[in-house]
Amino acid sequence: MTDTIRLTAAQAMVRYLATQMNAEGEPFMAGIWAIFGHGNVAGLGEALHGVRDIFPTYRGHNEQTMAHTAIAYAKQSGRKRAMAVTSSIGPGATNMVTAAALAHANRLPVLIIPGDIFASRGPDPVLQQIEDFGDGTVSANDCFRPVSRYFDRISRPEHLLTALPRAMATMTDPAACGPVTLAFCQDTQTEAYDYPTWFFEPKVWGQRRSYPDSYELEAAASALEEAEKPVIVAGGGVHYSDACDMLRNFAEAHNIPVVETQAGKSALPWDHPLNLGPVGVTGGEPANNICAEADVILGVGTRLQDFTTGSWMLFQNPNRQLISLNVAAYDAMKHGARPLMADALRGLEKLNESLGMHQADGDYATQKAEWFAKVDVLTDPPTDGNALPTDMQVIGAVQRASSKDTVVMGAAGTMPGELHKLWKAPRPGAYHMEYGFSCMGYEIAGAMGIKMADPDRDVVCMLGDGSYMMANSELATAVMMGIKLTVVITDNRGFGCINRLQRGTGGAEFNNLLDTAHHVTPSNIDFAAHAASMGAAAVHVSSIQELEAALQRARDAEGVFVVVIDTDPYPSTEHGGTWWEVAIPEVSDRDSVKDVRLAYEDALQRRLRT
Repeated sequence: MTDTIRLTAAQAMVRYLATQMNAEGEPFMAGIWAIFGHGNVAGLGEALHGVRDIFPTYRGHNEQTMAHTAIAYAKQSGRKRAMAVTSSIGPGATNMVTAAALAHANRLPVLIIPGDIFASRGPDPVLQQIEDFGDGTVSANDCFRPVSRYFDRISRPEHLLTALPRAMATMTDPAACGPVTLAFCQDTQTEAYDYPTWFFEPKVWGQRRSYPDSYELEAAASALEEAEKPVIVAGGGVHYSDACDMLRNFAEAHNIPVVETQAGKSALPWDHPLNLGPVGVTGGEPANNICAEADVILGVGTRLQDFTTGSWMLFQNPNRQLISLNVAAYDAMKHGARPLMADALRGLEKLNESLGMHQADGDYATQKAEWFAKVDVLTDPPTDGNALPTDMQVIGAVQRASSKDTVVMGAAGTMPGELHKLWKAPRPGAYHMEYGFSCMGYEIAGAMGIKMADPDRDVVCMLGDGSYMMANSELATAVMMGIKLTVVITDNRGFGCINRLQRGTGGAEFNNLLDTAHHVTPSNIDFAAHAASMGAAAVHVSSIQELEAALQRARDAEGVFVVVIDTDPYPSTEHGGTWWEVAIPEVSDRDSVKDVRLAYEDALQRRLRT
């Protein structure tokens, strides 16, 4: 007869999660972020209190941002560990939909446990309940369905026996990895059930490594052997597969240059002779030039989004072949690619064996030297002491204050483009950019998750005033938890990045910078004072020299250190980049828009011809 233990459904859930292990012998679930409300405080709240010593509960200030912290933790952990997040029903739950979408776009694991309506339906409609007039099974949590890789509603205690293993299988599957939502009915959380004791025995979830099919491997190797100008596009999958060293060995063995996506950046050290740097819309000239000429493009662990491919205008060689080494069929088949479905590490190993001693021709030292000669000067301190510093000069100051242990991170606005081009990442994990969803407000919460996942690293969060205003409350959480972070806020008085895009598409400056938005009283926000009010050490600096001095203080400080600097919203790195499709109005009274529309139509025709 099967041994059983009587637990509430909530107790069973947290007990199960606490016993799931990764291949390194660590708990796969590193804890849970929780904001309690009437939909989860009595059930999950009581259950979490009972296991608080083995399964820690962390308190956030906003449901979306505490989920961002959990996602950043998983990303910096290389998807080998994850965290859960729970909220009450209603707005607490829907606040997390944005975070779920972010995790879905970036293929990152997170377990979302929103409280749900009563399974019994006895007290319907309860506080915060969304009622669907035509479907009695719908709740607000159904918003999670399109942004979850697995969705389930726990309306009976025994549902956990199937739902929890499916959740773990999804979060640990290299191909299916992404957010899991288990909507937990609040009365079900408190109901007792006799669970089999075997359900709570520790289970190890290893990293599944698929090998390439022999036919696909042979085809890919033949294409690379015949290529005159091959190139490797390194994506985030290189990091998640622990394939950075193998990528380096493969590139060196066959003399194939490597270009890096936002997620793939730092796969090779910035100064490696075969690392041609960032690719695509936010890329540099060496990478984009080689991609334009390439006859064989080997994508490794990349989903080939439009910023990487220049909206599929980047690869100009009419005879090009695209090979996509990826664990996911969905990604491996994009745009007529020749699939090489495999784990990045195992795929490169086998491809390396197949290529033997074959080496491509090419020397890239001159291209790299010319690129850095152009852009290094942009990060130097300004010579005009009266001018506002640029974002590039701020990046230069942070770079000079960094070490091999520094992780620079960001998510939206100006910083992703400038950091992708300019930041010199010395080793894997030194660059953390959320650019799959480019979610404003990820930055501070994400920095906290990075530091929790990798406490020996020096984490520098770079964000603009717009992102800071979007979500800053987890700064107080980091202070409360004693987490050491450096936050650099560049105040360009609004949404400077999108203002440049607006002007670049022929539009008038309108509603992006604070001074061009509707206002009665000019905005005058003291960001340093605001950060200080939440407990951070904070300073406003007026020059790059003062910024560098403050960054040195930040390295020696304990806890959160915030540096605010005013910057010029207009300049950006003009070198590099490639076309990015942003639709331009067919009809406008503005000549500037008409001119850009003509150029847009010409670009569309050129793409049809490639």
